[in-house]
Amino acid sequence: MVQQSKREYLEAIRGRYRRAGRVFKKRILDEFCAICGYHRKHAIRLLREGAVKRSRKPGRPSEYGEAERKVFEEIWLAANRPCSVRLKAAVSVWLPSYEQEFGRLERKLKERLAKVSARTLDRLMHPVRRRHGRRGKCGTRPGSLLRHQIPIKTEHSDVTQPGVMEADTVAHCGQSLAGDFVWSLTLTDIFSGWTANYAVWNKGYAGVRDAIAALERRLPFRLRGFHCDNGGEFLNHHLIRYFEEHTMPVSMSRSRPYHKDDTAHVEQKNYTHVRLLLGYERIEREDLITPINELYEAWGLLNNFFSPTLKLTEKSKEGSTYHKKYERPQTPYQRLMDSTEIPELMKTYLTEVFSNTNPFRLRRLIDRQQDEILSTLR
Repeated sequence: MVQQSKREYLEAIRGRYRRAGRVFKKRILDEFCAICGYHRKHAIRLLREGAVKRSRKPGRPSEYGEAERKVFEEIWLAANRPCSVRLKAAVSVWLPSYEQEFGRLERKLKERLAKVSARTLDRLMHPVRRRHGRRGKCGTRPGSLLRHQIPIKTEHSDVTQPGVMEADTVAHCGQSLAGDFVWSLTLTDIFSGWTANYAVWNKGYAGVRDAIAALERRLPFRLRGFHCDNGGEFLNHHLIRYFEEHTMPVSMSRSRPYHKDDTAHVEQKNYTHVRLLLGYERIEREDLITPINELYEAWGLLNNFFSPTLKLTEKSKEGSTYHKKYERPQTPYQRLMDSTEIPELMKTYLTEVFSNTNPFRLRRLIDRQQDEILSTLR
């Protein structure tokens, strides 16, 4: 059959196909494919061509609309674009400050915001994520001198109280490790996820030790354990002596060489707490250390008090598939408030900090500080 005849035949049966029921549509389609030699899917597309599209998707209409999406979008952007599970947990933390910034919300709207599921949030936030959109060198050099004195530890399922910290450093070296430049030290509490950062000039033994001491003074709990990789900035006599001279000595352990999963908690924070702020550019101005540390302090306040995180509670393997279970998302602050190891006086202080901090204003301060630092690097 020539093309002209096929087109004439298609026009003749198209209306009949659209009006027919399921059984007769199948017969018409079978006949059309047999006569014209078309693939079945191609034939269906031809017969449906020009049909009037449905005004809306089939199924129950969504009870969530632009009003809910606007609230979630503001919180999502200010909270550093968390996944839907963490965003759902963040709503109750951010909503009081949202009303201070953008005005009071209706009671029914707040009820809908509270009961939305993570799956519904995925669908609701899809156009927002599309609109806003979605590495560098390693500076770790092995320190072999003291390896035999520091035990290896590969997992931390026995950690049930705050104070056991993972540590790592990030090099702001651009494309070259030569010369002097800024390094960032990251400490992450395994139990709560509480994270602190500090910028240092190079990563000499004394400088890293002093940075750890400065961060330790800010922690809301006692430092009990220190887990690091095999870098020479950690495996040295200065740091071992520092921990041994504590009133209550701090246990020290290290990961296996070339196994980043042994320090997975802090490796993740290297991106969310350092690279998201300062990127991968080379920072070789020593005078920027003070403003970077001020930025880190504000960033830590935002993440520790207002950014829920997931915590793995169980992991099993069936065949080649891993099954993971997580506890409900909480902020590091909430986990510390639930811990019996934190003194009541410290809990009172943390509650006052949380109550007197507006995360939206804090986020604007962080954006200004970040712009000032990055503008000097351009």
